[in-house]
Amino acid sequence: MISISRFSAHVLATVAVSLVAGFVASHSVRGAPANTLAAPESFATITDERARSVALFGEIGKVIMSPRCMNCHSAGDRPRQGDNQRPHQPPVFRGADGMGLPAMRCATCHQKGNFDPARMPGHDPWAMAPVEMVWEGKTLGEICVQMKDPARNGGMSLPDIVHHIGDDGLVGWAWSPGVGRTPAPGTQKEAKALVEAWVKSGAACP
Repeated sequence: MISISRFSAHVLATVAVSLVAGFVASHSVRGAPANTLAAPESFATITDERARSVALFGEIGKVIMSPRCMNCHSAGDRPRQGDNQRPHQPPVFRGADGMGLPAMRCATCHQKGNFDPARMPGHDPWAMAPVEMVWEGKTLGEICVQMKDPARNGGMSLPDIVHHIGDDGLVGWAWSPGVGRTPAPGTQKEAKALVEAWVKSGAACP
């Protein structure tokens, strides 16, 4: 026969386990594999709006931190290339407009589309991100704050950011980068849905 004290302890332990399980269930999200993006609905179980917003941006971060984005949002005056994010060869430089120096413009080699026989990526325009939009070396939280700052995001509002990530052709290249380069996770349409949900939930940063 179980004693009253042991019974009380058992009840308390059961309640504690239930509370912890309930907390975890309400805050956990089944993470998508690294090369995919979870749908916004996957985060609906996070009842706290700020926590849900942070989690949504964490999923978007899989795209932001990918080589396809980071290589042109690199620090310094030179882009990077490849999945291993090595310095661009031949040595090229940002230039005044982000499209190279007068003697070596980006468009000299990077045409309006990918040229797979030469493993040459392309899009019109082709350029490094402006220096105020450098992401390399920053945490995802720092990038998030930077992305919301009109002084460091090209004067974009939150709806502009949704349009930029979801509809801009150069951003879209990240999902069709040509031979020898790993596409950004998911699809541009899925990334747009995540950014829209992030903005709708308050655009909180990690």
